[in-house]
Amino acid sequence: MKIAVVNYGMGNLGSVRRALEDLGAQVYVAEHPGAIFDAHRIVLPGVGAFGVGMARLRSGGWVEALRRAVQEDGRPLLGICLGMQMLAGFGEEGGAHPGLGLIDGRVRRLDALGCTLRVPHVGWNEVQFRADDPLFAHLPQCSDFYFVHSYAFDGQNSAVATGWTDYGVALVAAIPEARADAGRLAPLNDLAVSYVLEGHLDAARRLLDEVVAQGTAAEQQAASHGASGGRRPSLSRVGRVGPPAGRRRGP
Repeated sequence: MKIAVVNYGMGNLGSVRRALEDLGAQVYVAEHPGAIFDAHRIVLPGVGAFGVGMARLRSGGWVEALRRAVQEDGRPLLGICLGMQMLAGFGEEGGAHPGLGLIDGRVRRLDALGCTLRVPHVGWNEVQFRADDPLFAHLPQCSDFYFVHSYAFDGQNSAVATGWTDYGVALVAAIPEARADAGRLAPLNDLAVSYVLEGHLDAARRLLDEVVAQGTAAEQQAASHGASGGRRPSLSRVGRVGPPAGRRRGP
């Protein structure tokens, strides 16, 4: 399975690449938009401000390429940290900025979401998640993840969220988004990279094994479906390195 890590100048490429390679994945850094179309999966990392990140994506020609890869070609995409936030329709960091629009919702400052604790949120927090989501099938409830952020998805605009963390208020930390032309949705477990970055290695390896098996089955089914004249299903699932919550353990 080939995974492309997008390099638009603001990502923690080394950490993400090593985490995926530790799982046995075939990873390469996509230096230009056309390179993502050689991959089975795409990872969009990111460190920095929403507006600056989107400006880099636009100037590099990544916006249309990412939208096409996800919405038209059905390539699964994992957004990490800023990369996850830029999948939203809008972000409010430093003013209102349009995002990639792959997930309905707006990214807002934590205190605007009702948080009364110190911003930024820095520290370990437990994660609560929907038990029926296969993304979290190999982790116990209230697993610990590390957070460093001042902005988060507006949960009221992100009804599909599957993970939350409690930092004075429930904050969205994981959002899967599914789109399908043919009504067939296959579970995607790209949160394996999140598990590796947070030390959940055994869970990550089991997830990656499932990803490979599911990807092979999905490609065979899509090929069969295409041969019969139907349209290939498009599927996007998005996760984030920081998880959902339970009791607060951050500062």
